[in-house]
Parts: sequence; structure tokens; C-alpha cells
Amino acid sequence: MENIALIESFSEFKDDKLIDRVTLMAILEDVFRNALKKKFGSDDNFDIIINPDKGDMEIWQRRVIVADDDLDLDHLEITLTDARKIEPDFEIGEEVSEEVKLIDLGRRAILALRQNLISKIHEHDNTNLYKQFKDLIGEIYTAEVHHVRPRVVILVDDEGNEIILPKEKQIPSDFFRKGDNVRGIIENVELKGNKPQIIMSRTSEKFLEKLFEQEIPEVFDGLIMVKNVVRIPGEKAKVAVDSYDDRIDPVGACVGMKGSRIHGIVRELGNENIDVINYTTNTQLYITRALSPAKVSSIKIDEENKRAEVFLKLEEVSKAIGRGGHNIKLAGQLTGYELDVIREGNIAEEEDDVELTEFSDEIEAWVIEEFAKIGLDTARSILKQNVNDLVRRTDLEEETILEVMKILNDEFNG
Repeated sequence: MENIALIESFSEFKDDKLIDRVTLMAILEDVFRNALKKKFGSDDNFDIIINPDKGDMEIWQRRVIVADDDLDLDHLEITLTDARKIEPDFEIGEEVSEEVKLIDLGRRAILALRQNLISKIHEHDNTNLYKQFKDLIGEIYTAEVHHVRPRVVILVDDEGNEIILPKEKQIPSDFFRKGDNVRGIIENVELKGNKPQIIMSRTSEKFLEKLFEQEIPEVFDGLIMVKNVVRIPGEKAKVAVDSYDDRIDPVGACVGMKGSRIHGIVRELGNENIDVINYTTNTQLYITRALSPAKVSSIKIDEENKRAEVFLKLEEVSKAIGRGGHNIKLAGQLTGYELDVIREGNIAEEEDDVELTEFSDEIEAWVIEEFAKIGLDTARSILKQNVNDLVRRTDLEEETILEVMKILNDEFNG
């Protein structure tokens, strides 16, 4: 009964850690064998009998009977006199099995057993956790904000597992408070010592791809395939989609009526601007679609060097480049080609045009830089634009844009 009581006290861990009895018994046997090795120097002459159904175990010590004056190794041998106290008809040379009570190991040994058991169970727990999350890599996972630090957000899931969301894996506009629910993908699981460290990401292309799977039934069902995803997290993304069924418009199905389907994804990603385009194996057409909303006049492709010269009308250049150069950068990543923008248009007008940097004495350098970011680096290229459009595409105030336009107009009409 002493053994059973002790086992029951060890079984407390089982309830906390959700370990089945069989696994617990295997861990217990390992722990007891280590304890026996420490006490007797070897566990070879000990049998440990485990009954996982009853949650009971017994330890039996086997010793060889020797003459009373021949006893050398106390833990391997037993005198004939002592053996006959157990069974009166024992003879020299026979083997005696005697039960060892756990309590006989001593109080200190039992405390050490308990510590060892805790450590082994944690090890088992960590191994299972590592395997569980290794299988979840690339999948969307939701957890609650437990602690917000400058370089990292610590999340905890429903089972109390800790998940790390580093600063560089967060979308720039992300702002979290304790208790918020956060969605991201499990990007990696690393073993730090014995403990697995689970890394979540919200900036990965895979996260956007999985959001499409979750939010758009046709993608989930496999009727629409997400062929490629490129992102500048929190700013802009381009997603190429294709359909097995000619009757389904993949772009329309992904965007939804008035953007209803994609709106949830945009909101989840901090209002990231998402362009959904039709995938095609026709390189010219693919590049043209990737550069939308700009209208491409013609394309000259160098297959060998994976480069493409894209010819655009003057008013389309800034649309192709996009705010901060994001549009052309993502179009290049999506198609796998390095894209060079070449202006075409009225030659006489171009010769008459003036570089914006020529106005550096009247227009501040940072303002010129803002226009350059969206591909507007000459006077006429700015004058052709709509003021409201420029306010939307740059970080400039309407008043500043109107002032710049007045300076440029004076140059040509002065």
C-alpha cells in the first residue's frame, strides 16, 4: 500500500500535464532505475514491475545466497541465515527475490525522485509541444496578448503555451494591448535549451496566402489557386490567382462585390493595399497585369537576363512606379523580372521639359524627394497630374502641391 500511495502522489503531475498512465509509468521506471543506480551502484539485479491499470509498481531485488562468512557484496549477495528467514528451505547458490519498499530508499532519495520526475515530465511535455507546433508551421494560429515589450510581444494560447511575435514580424501599424487576440502564422519552432520557442509572423507572404484560404471559400475548396504572393507589409501586396474552372473569374471571386470579400483581409493587415491579378504563363501579359493600375504601351523582354523594358506614356509612369516605388518593386518580385521603365511621348515636349531638381532654389529638397518617390521627376510630369490624385499618392499637403504647380507653370508661361 505504501507504494500505491506514493505512486498516487506522483500521479498529481499526470493530471496537470495530461500524460497518460502508460507514459507516466515509463517515465517512473526510468526515474527509479536512476535512483537505484545511485544507491546501489547498479540496477542490473533489480526488477521493476509496473501495472499501469492500477497505477501500481513494485521493485524486487535479486540476490544470490552465500555462506554466512562469504558475504562480499551486500547488494548482490545474501547470507544463508538471512535467506532462511524469508524461506526456511533455501540453499546456498539459489537466488532470492525480495521486495524493496519505496519508503526504504530514504526520505532524501524520494525527494530527489520527485525532482527528477518533474524534470522528466517537463522534458516529455516540451518534446510533445515541439512536435505539435512543428506540424503547425505555415498555418494560421490565434493567441492572446499576454505581455507587450519594446522588441517582442508575448502571446499565450488557450492551453497556456507561450508564442513569440518579434517586432520585425509585426506589421508597422500593429498596436497591441494585453488581452487582444492576435492572428498570424507559425513561422518557426526552435529548441532553446530543452524548451521550444514558437515564433509567429504577421509579415510573411504565407500569412496573406492563408488568409485568402480562410476568407475565400473558392480558394479553400481548391477551385481558385493562389499562384504567388508578394508584400511590403502594411503598405502594398500583389496576389496572382488562377482558376481551374473557366466559368469562375478568380479576381472577381477573391475581391467580391465592392471589395466585400477582400475587405476583411485588408483590415487584418492594417489596411494593406492588395492588388489581385489574373495569373498567366504569357510573360508580356503577366508583367502588364502586375503593373496595374498603369496602362503599358509595350514591353521588350530579355529572357536570358530576366529583364524587361516597359514602355509607358508619360502620365502612366508615376502609376507604374507607385508611391515609394512600391508598385514597380512588387511587380518585379511577382513576375521574377527586373523592370526598367521607359517613357514615351511627345519628343518636343520632353525636350522642353525641365528636371525638378533645377527648381531646388524655390522648392525644398524633401518636397522634390516626395514627387520622385512616385516617379515624378520633371516639371511637365507633375503639371499633367490631378491635384487630388497627388494629395492621395504623396505625403504632401494640397497647399504645398498647388504652390509647386504655380512655380512650374510660371517657368513655362512666364
